[in-house]
Amino acid sequence: MTTTEGRNVAIVTGSARGLGYELACQLIERGWLVAGIDFDADRQAELAERFGTERYRAFVGDVADETFVDDAIAEIARIGHIDLLINNAGQPSFKTPTAYVAADVDKCLKGLKGMILWSVATLKACGEHDLKITNVMSTAATRGNANESVYCATKWGEKGYTQSLKAAYKGSSVKIVGVYPGGIDTDFYRDSHDYVSLEKQHSFMDPAELAEVILFNLVNEANLTVSDIIIERNYR
Repeated sequence: MTTTEGRNVAIVTGSARGLGYELACQLIERGWLVAGIDFDADRQAELAERFGTERYRAFVGDVADETFVDDAIAEIARIGHIDLLINNAGQPSFKTPTAYVAADVDKCLKGLKGMILWSVATLKACGEHDLKITNVMSTAATRGNANESVYCATKWGEKGYTQSLKAAYKGSSVKIVGVYPGGIDTDFYRDSHDYVSLEKQHSFMDPAELAEVILFNLVNEANLTVSDIIIERNYR
């Protein structure tokens, strides 16, 4: 196995596309080894070939599958100490209040369940020390939005979990960061063009620029932690 001595190890969920992909790329550019988590096997194979296993380890599975999470964490922990976990994976469902069905609720809750499972498993693997957990949510966790009732409910749950982790690990070497971005120009909205038009979507934040801003706050030499990051797009 390739040695990682002296290198930082990060886990990024939802790493195959969008913001997760940009976060993984920019961490790799900074010299990190990234364990990328995603259910898209073809895309994961592509990224593993592009970056090589010295920089990117691809794990394919459902972020909300406890067995997959535990097996992946065990393998990643053998690579080296996990310094950073970025819980980024999630799926939306944007509908009018009366259009939601149980499947929509389950779809949205996968992100919350995955956030919890990956956080718990990583904390155990690190012995609850020297770890930064970053939960990427949405500004939907800070307010209610029309046609996003279930999505907002899930994000508010993720915010509650994030704040509870902060309280549990206050004063320790485990740092918890909540990231609340506004709309991002990715495929996240591809099934909701009746709600978010392509024209509107393309006015949203660029995922590469957003990743740069997030990592500027997360990965630096300063002896401090930015605990909450709310990022909105500029209107021009």
